[in-house]
Amino acid sequence: MNRKRLALLGATGAVCAMAIGTAQGQQKTGATATYWMSADTMSGMGAMAAGGTRGMVSAMLGGGRGAGYAHNLTLQLGTGQRPAGEANAEHLPPAGLQAGASLPLVAPKAAPSASGPTEPWRTMAKPKGRMLIYWGCGEHARSGQPVVFDFAAMTAGKMPPAFATTTFKFMTPPSPASSTTYGEWPNDRSKTRVPAKGSLVGAHVIKGNYTPEINFTLAPGQDFLAPISLTANKAGPSGAVPLAWSPVPGALAWLAGTMGSGQNGDFVIWSSSEVQAMAMMSDYLAPEEVRRLVAGKVLLPATATACTVPAEVAKAAPQSMLSVGAFGGEANFSHPARPARAPASWRPDWTVKLRTKSTYTGLLGMDMGQMLGGRDAGDADSTDSAPAKPESTKSKLKKGLGKLFGQ
Repeated sequence: MNRKRLALLGATGAVCAMAIGTAQGQQKTGATATYWMSADTMSGMGAMAAGGTRGMVSAMLGGGRGAGYAHNLTLQLGTGQRPAGEANAEHLPPAGLQAGASLPLVAPKAAPSASGPTEPWRTMAKPKGRMLIYWGCGEHARSGQPVVFDFAAMTAGKMPPAFATTTFKFMTPPSPASSTTYGEWPNDRSKTRVPAKGSLVGAHVIKGNYTPEINFTLAPGQDFLAPISLTANKAGPSGAVPLAWSPVPGALAWLAGTMGSGQNGDFVIWSSSEVQAMAMMSDYLAPEEVRRLVAGKVLLPATATACTVPAEVAKAAPQSMLSVGAFGGEANFSHPARPARAPASWRPDWTVKLRTKSTYTGLLGMDMGQMLGGRDAGDADSTDSAPAKPESTKSKLKKGLGKLFGQ
């Protein structure tokens, strides 16, 4: 990815975070041990992201056969206790997770000091150009779209009021900043990945020298969400791209979006939000927040199975990244069990939260399932006397990724 593209994407991410994200206030965990499990089911290109950009492109161009999705699990433990010696904790998962008998919870390494190497994005020139914002499902963009932002004004903190007031209340898991002692997995000691067939269902035990022993059992339905399977992602006669997907049991709401480069360096984004918002699938949301955003028509309801990307969006940025996400529910445990009307002073020995989501990433207008399944018509063998072949799916993919990543 070239420096100009990296600067543009970095600025876009910062602006989106400023426009739509407000984290709930962090609090010290105190005497309560707080344990969070974040379970994401990734399909499409996201399932191959572990290999980095080059590995992902190579895998996509080379085809491949497998489950077609991946499980991403993050474990975070924060407590108010300070161990006498070196901090040591582990998660003993059920055998069905297929990730090993013990998952060590390790504190992350300290961030480099200010005198260390300078982060590359701090030395980059401020991005130039514009961001074009579209929203809403339909054959054509609605009146008043797109809203055009100038990057120079955005990076200076100037946001149109309609977007600045549309915020997502993101969750705040345990962290080194909010805990006396903290450990997480995966880490430098253990990077085992959960296989696609791995399941969270069963008995879990967390123990260590800075936490009380935590015991809980996850039942069927308290597991990774099913992967998202797109059943439609192809441009129609008008140029609009009808999207359709299979239902995901346990999904509370949906959000679809695109990001791509247009002409003259414009950066084009679109979301399925029915109201003017710069919404992007980026993090987990609490069920009560999901309900609020569904009521406000920022998110699609759980029953949604289709949404059409307007023709104007596809025309403005023909090679766009596509994301479709399902926000799942939670499972919460504590010891002792939380009373029906717990007072503000209630402090259990420990709490556990499992949060879930499922995400699909691919290219707008391209059937990734067909590509992953093997050769397509454009890749078939030919002879000199055969008629000219249509451009292959692999060729289209290579062009699209090249434009997106500046290669």
